[in-house]
Amino acid sequence: MSRARDIARQVLATEAAAVEGLIDQLDEEFDRAVELIAACGGRVVCTGMGKSGLVLRKVAATFASTGTPALFLHPADAIHGDLGMLTKDDVVLAASYSGSTEELVRLAEILRRLGVPMVAITGSASSTIAKLANIHLKAAIDREACPLELAPTASTTATLALGDALAMALLEVKGFSAEDFKVLHPGGSLGRQLLKVGELMHKGDDLPKVEATTPMPQAIYEMSAKRLGITGVVDEAGKLVGCITDGDLRRLLADDVRLLERSSGECMHPEPKTIGPDELASAALHTMEERRITSLFVCDDAGVALGVVHLHDLWQLELF
Repeated sequence: MSRARDIARQVLATEAAAVEGLIDQLDEEFDRAVELIAACGGRVVCTGMGKSGLVLRKVAATFASTGTPALFLHPADAIHGDLGMLTKDDVVLAASYSGSTEELVRLAEILRRLGVPMVAITGSASSTIAKLANIHLKAAIDREACPLELAPTASTTATLALGDALAMALLEVKGFSAEDFKVLHPGGSLGRQLLKVGELMHKGDDLPKVEATTPMPQAIYEMSAKRLGITGVVDEAGKLVGCITDGDLRRLLADDVRLLERSSGECMHPEPKTIGPDELASAALHTMEERRITSLFVCDDAGVALGVVHLHDLWQLELF
């Protein structure tokens, strides 16, 4: 085993132990922190110096992306003029493993005077910042992962994990849904994964459909004109009762020389697999791959055909 890999394994094991150790440190203070932030009429203002500051920037971004308005405020900037960014409706989330970082101590004292509540994450409940905070969340570790016991490693990992735990607890308390997440993530792969079938389907004049009484030559023309390799077969109320695919045509032509004399209802495949318009595109892709089909008809609760989504439409989204 190489020395580098040996060190890497030790670091990962130490940081994993630090995160696991947070479980037994959770108490009613965590519940109080969630309640305070959930009731906050303003924003969660995250702050920290050095490596803790970098972690709190990420925590602020996680809050903001999961329905809890948040921003990062550098503590040095705060005590040198940026306190105007804060309001009494805000809640401050501060992190300092030692609990004695000078800039944060000064900021905590000011917050006390201003009446702005603060939740502090430190390694010791007896630290100065922990005592100045309205709520203290303990994130103690046995040791840093740094071989020199100097660089913040396991402590910052623990702080990050506790911040994520807060954000996810708040997400649940607030009832933040996948639809809400989509609103905040309209671009990139996350936005694509949250697209709904109804947003992607071919509908209106682009929806291939015929009635059960439609002669097969007309059904074949419909399939060719819409270029999806399929047509739905609907009844007078528009309810989907079957479908005909390119594959069906090939099989039928091989077995039935009188195919063109028949109606669509006689040749259709009954009870095709369907999906609702509010289902996620990723769910449609999973169904198609599982069933080994290339199209899904989109129907409402009454079974009326609203559209059709094709496998190629989903591949273009790069959902996998």
